[in-house]
Parts: sequence; structure tokens; C-alpha cells
Amino acid sequence: MRKTIRSLRRLRGSIEAPGDKSVSHRALILNAIARGEAVVENFQGGADCLATLRCLRALGVKIDWDGQGTMHIHGGGRFGLRESGDVLNAGNSATTMRLLAGLLAGQPFFSVLTGDASLRSRPMERVVEPLRAMGTHIRGRAGGAHPPLVIEGGPLRGIRYRLPVASAQVKSALSLAALYGEGETILTEPAPSRDHTERMLRAMGVEVRGEKGGGLRILPPQRELTPLSLRVPGDISAAAFWMVAAAAHPDAEIRLTGVGVNPSRSGIIDALASMGASITLEEERMWGCEPVADIVVRSSSLRGTVIEGPLIPRLIDEIPVLAVAASLAQGETVIRQARELRVKESDRIRTTVLELRRLGASIEELADGMIIQGVGRLKGGVCASHGDHRLAMTMAVAGLLAQGETVVRGAEASSVSYPDFWHHLELLSSHH
Repeated sequence: MRKTIRSLRRLRGSIEAPGDKSVSHRALILNAIARGEAVVENFQGGADCLATLRCLRALGVKIDWDGQGTMHIHGGGRFGLRESGDVLNAGNSATTMRLLAGLLAGQPFFSVLTGDASLRSRPMERVVEPLRAMGTHIRGRAGGAHPPLVIEGGPLRGIRYRLPVASAQVKSALSLAALYGEGETILTEPAPSRDHTERMLRAMGVEVRGEKGGGLRILPPQRELTPLSLRVPGDISAAAFWMVAAAAHPDAEIRLTGVGVNPSRSGIIDALASMGASITLEEERMWGCEPVADIVVRSSSLRGTVIEGPLIPRLIDEIPVLAVAASLAQGETVIRQARELRVKESDRIRTTVLELRRLGASIEELADGMIIQGVGRLKGGVCASHGDHRLAMTMAVAGLLAQGETVVRGAEASSVSYPDFWHHLELLSSHH
């Protein structure tokens, strides 16, 4: 699917971001192994979260969905899952595959996890190795490096493990396995990654203690998990596209309502603020265990910045669209220590550099990031998504800010995480 985007003289509007993808996955998985019924509102119905839904149903979990945003999950307890009669397909979703690998490691049955061609090429040893250390029998292609993964679940033991790369998916997978472990599991990581899993586990009655130096100590529960009904916050990773569009546009004001502003995820706000963006948080409140706010972003004169260190795990998914902001800022922006981007849905360092150059950006690839010289303006052109949802939306935002007309090929990729993206773009255009 091709989409044509034209620049707009002014940008005005209010947008409700889709439900948070990370929180939606976790609300499904954790409630599936709680005992009793939970209601999850504002569930994000993109392809990734629906892959988790299908896998859990295949494992015998009763889940009623109205097709809109409300999900009723009837949890059967920690050992309420049953062996699936078929292979479990995670589609394009690494979160589904890695978290379910952790969950299935402790189940007394056999499971096979696969995904689409993109997911089957993504690294899995980071979750396979520690799960093997916990005692599960797990195999995959290339010695466990790539899916499909074959899991012979069974009794596990708690471990002490340091994650080589800050990764919420690996941390969450091991936290799920820890619920089935004998003895406590202690996890440390080089920098804090998103903490949705820990927040939910605590709310469901699991003892999760913070360790000195930012680690986690998880004690296997003595009783069943309590179901957790919640309203899913708006996804800050989806809101980020409109934040950049408004900040970099000469005449813009966009309000994003009900966005999750969990500090482990809100690096995009800090990065844009360091570039001089006008961002205000209003109506700050809590939805269950997650902080939420309305975010108002206005036209700003942006300047280059350096993005590295502990900020990286807090905005890893937003780096492609931040590169658009950097292209329109004054001066130089340097992004480092983001090598993780090379093993996403596409090699996001290579594809972001390649595609933004088509629109006239001055951007240079580093092994672990990029150097961007602000060019003041972009020009329309033809670009491609490489089948990557974040890249499709990044190029749409670049097109909105470029002179003339921009065509995005493979635009349908956005449906993985933001099914309403193109509709919301039209809403902003109609305020014109």
C-alpha cells in the first residue's frame, strides 16, 4: 500500500493515542495465569497484541474481546494453561515470542513458538540461555539463536542473572519464568529498561523487590496471582510521532490525551525537551499502577543534542522519528550506544539513514547510532517502510514536514502497532 503525504501550513488537533502495546501484551499474559476474571480497557488491537491473544487462546485461556478496546480475561491460575494442539505463531511480535518463552518454560508440557520471516531472523539466545540456566529444555535454529523455538517445559530453579543488554523483553520473560522457579530469581541489567511487568506483578500480589544498583529480586508466589483489571494508558511510542511533528512544524499545536508517562518509557519527552521543544504535561493522573498525562506540544525552534547512555533504553523505539526532528534542528545531533536498533523489525539504523537521505537529510551511519546535521528543511520524495511499522510512520512524519509531496511505500506496516495512524493523520489534515 502506498500513501501520499503533503505538507500542511498549520497542524492543529487533539489525538487519543492507541493503547500501550507493552502494557496490553503484559495485561493479557499476566491475567491469563491469575485466578479469576479481569477486565482490560483500551486494549491495543494492533497485529502484535492480537498475536499474543491468539497464542493464549491456543493455550486454553478463555478471553472475550468486543473487537473495540475491552477484553475480559478468565484466568485459570498459574497452572491453568494447557498444551496447544498446534504451533504458536507470534507473527511479527518479538514481545509475544520472548515473553511466552519465559511463561512456557515453567509449564509441564511441550510448546513450539514461531513467527513471520522477520521475527525468525531476530536474536533469541538472549532469552534462551538464561532460561536454560533455570532448567528448561529449549531448542531453536542455530543452537537456539533463532526461532522456531521448541520448549519442553517443567520445574525451574531461580537464578541470579545479569542481562548483557538492557531489555524489558528479556527481563519480563525471566520474571515470568521466576513465577515457576524454586527459590528467588535476581536480575540486574546495565541500565533500567521499561518496568511495566514489575509494576503489574506487584499489583497482583507477587513479591518483587528492587535491589541496590537497579536490580530485581522476584520471589515465587505462595498463592495464585490476583486478577488485575486496568485501563491501558495511551502508547507514548505512538504519541511520539505527533510530538515530533508538532515540535518541528512552524505552526503547530497538538494535544495527545491519556498518554502513559512511565519514567522508564518517557525518554522521548526528555530528548525533545533537551532540543528546546515546547512540551507541557497536563492532567497528570494514575491509571492503576501507571502514570498518565495529556501532552501538549507546540511549534519550537529545535537545536541539536546528544542522545546516549541510560536515555537509550528509555527511547529506543523513538530513535527513528527523533532523527526527523534532528534533521530539522539547528546544529548537530549525535545518537550513540543504540546498537540494539540493528536487530529490530528492520536494521533501524541502516533503514532510517537510507530513507531520510531520500528526503534530503544529512545523516551518517555509526556502528551504534547516527550523526545528523540539521538541514533546516526536507524535500518530498519516494521512500519505503522496509516492512517496519515504526519506519512507515517515521517517513509519514518526515513527509508532513517536507516541502511538496512524499510517497511512503509499504505504508500498511503501521497497523502492527498503530492501526489508526493514517486516520489520525487525516484528522490533523482536516483541521487545515
